[in-house]
Amino acid sequence: MSRAFVKEDGPDNAPLPDLPLSPHPNYVTPRGLAALQQRLTDTQATLAALKARPDRLDRLPERAAERDIRYLTARLASAIPTPPPEAPHEAAFATRVTVADEEGAETTYEIVGEDEADASLGRIAPQSPLARALLGAHVGDLVTWRRPAGATELEILKIEPLPC
Repeated sequence: MSRAFVKEDGPDNAPLPDLPLSPHPNYVTPRGLAALQQRLTDTQATLAALKARPDRLDRLPERAAERDIRYLTARLASAIPTPPPEAPHEAAFATRVTVADEEGAETTYEIVGEDEADASLGRIAPQSPLARALLGAHVGDLVTWRRPAGATELEILKIEPLPC
């Protein structure tokens, strides 16, 4: 195809809108900081590979990678590294909290930064309703987790620092 028929600038080549940044402080665990740095490195490598393609008519993947690099760079610039407490006596950021629900089922949650949060792994952000219920609680305390499905009482069984 002749380059005469390819638009070099215009809405198809404009940068994608930036991803929204959280208004909350960007606390990160050592593991979360390393993961953000690795995501940035991987995305930069992806962008370099995309730009090296012989056929670059579809620039959307490049624009998405550039947008992701802007987001990750901003998250790293605003990161507040927070190591786990050595001997936590209350649920706090960078702690692992084991709870029992009203039926006695035990679950362990890790209170981590927003970028590291993953409910399927039991990692919750400090702004989540569950983390807000847990923060400041001590072993033996009962806390109320207000969920859309209804409030649930949780007993704090164990609090430990996250591994580094």
